[in-house]
Amino acid sequence: MEPGRGAGPGLWRCGRRLLWAASLLCVLLDLQLPGLLASGQAEIENHLEMGRKLLAAGQLAEALSHYHSAVEGDPKNYLTYYKRATIYLAMGKFRSALPDLSKAIELKPDFLAARLQRGNVLLKQGNTEQAKQDFEAVLQSDPGHKEAQTQLARLTELEVSMQEARAAYQRTDYAGAIGILERAVEISPWNPAAKELRAECHLLLGDYGQAILDLKPTTKLRADNRAAFLKLSQLYYGLGEHPEALAQVRECLKLDQDDKACFAHYKQVKKLSKQLESAEEHVRAQRYEEAIDKYKAAMKTEPQVEVYVVKAKARICHCLSKSKRPQEAVEVCTEAHQRDPGNVFVLRDRAEAYVLNGDFQRAVEDYQAAKELDGENEEVKEGLERAQKLLKQSRKRDYYKILGIRRNANKQEIIKAYRKLAQQWHPDNFQSPDEKKEAERKFIDIAAAKEVLTDPDMRQKFDSGEDPLDPENQQGAGGHPQHWPFEFNPFGSGNFHFKFHFN
Repeated sequence: MEPGRGAGPGLWRCGRRLLWAASLLCVLLDLQLPGLLASGQAEIENHLEMGRKLLAAGQLAEALSHYHSAVEGDPKNYLTYYKRATIYLAMGKFRSALPDLSKAIELKPDFLAARLQRGNVLLKQGNTEQAKQDFEAVLQSDPGHKEAQTQLARLTELEVSMQEARAAYQRTDYAGAIGILERAVEISPWNPAAKELRAECHLLLGDYGQAILDLKPTTKLRADNRAAFLKLSQLYYGLGEHPEALAQVRECLKLDQDDKACFAHYKQVKKLSKQLESAEEHVRAQRYEEAIDKYKAAMKTEPQVEVYVVKAKARICHCLSKSKRPQEAVEVCTEAHQRDPGNVFVLRDRAEAYVLNGDFQRAVEDYQAAKELDGENEEVKEGLERAQKLLKQSRKRDYYKILGIRRNANKQEIIKAYRKLAQQWHPDNFQSPDEKKEAERKFIDIAAAKEVLTDPDMRQKFDSGEDPLDPENQQGAGGHPQHWPFEFNPFGSGNFHFKFHFN
């Protein structure tokens, strides 16, 4: 019986056809395989050539893409791995370079260039044990290899430096440890242990800025460095840089959203940030009362970190000055100035509060102090000039003092004060010539104050330090001559007849 005949004639014929097709396929592959291999090799060579050209042109990312394709096309070519590793290193991606260097060494154990390069990378990472193995392997094959000898000596120096730095740290000689670690970091710039130790020393010496500079790179030098992200967030928070503190603690939570320490710190920073941002929005919208409430809430949220208390006090000082509450503003601004004597804006805001209080001498003093701190600040320059004009003006005639009102009094308050004083100092109320003369003088001043302060343009000029009724200011300025809101000639003789205009 023929093979497969027991299964039926149809199945037997199908088997015969499959065998025939397989034989034909083998014949075709034998004919085409050399061409396919040649085509694939040509494509790999093309990728390598393009990679070399792009690398020479400094286009690293594009060159890397071609080397990726070359590695995929020929995964047994040790040189391709090595070349791709060199591009990774040029791009600063030493972690990606290490597997390629190791693969090149695996494919060709006597490839000394790859061993030396891997040893260099491991030394920069601070991995002295493995780096030593690579340098010794190079020297075993080539005892006179200068670079391997030099790097092995640097490796020994690094180990000694780290030991000495740790000993200095244990003795609480933090400055000494920092000095020793300078050389360790120079030899091993990608060594997280050296940077973390130096950051801790800076922190213990109170130099938060340098601690941050050392700690920040370690978040990339270690695969999962949540501790560094949390420490960075805490440092930024302590410096008052809450937006950056929030950004760093979020990076910690990206690595592990259930990290309890990071989440607890995140909630605190988030709450404070929201309060401060909301307060600033109120300030921009000139809703000063709401802003003050938010700043007070922020101080309750974080009473322990001085920088936030200082910031809140300074901004409350600003809000009180802007909302024309001079007495409260002077009190809060003075406290803010004591906490932060170098804050130009606190001095500016207190100066404005003094202006509202009519204390122009102190306003001038604050503006002068602010100018000493920031001589290029145009707002301070203009404020000083205005305060000096107001001080000079006050020594002549101050219409607010004449009416006995605040500098932020509204029109109704001005008219009310004018009516009261006009009735009190009406010349007909006095009998003796001397009393009448004094009453006339005061009455003229009262009327002039009402005229200036109820006219928006004239009042603005006066508030800027210029008396619109001062003859000195009218000369050559095209101003109108002084006139009074009633028919009265104070220098004439005879009976006086007054016609008041109280509107």
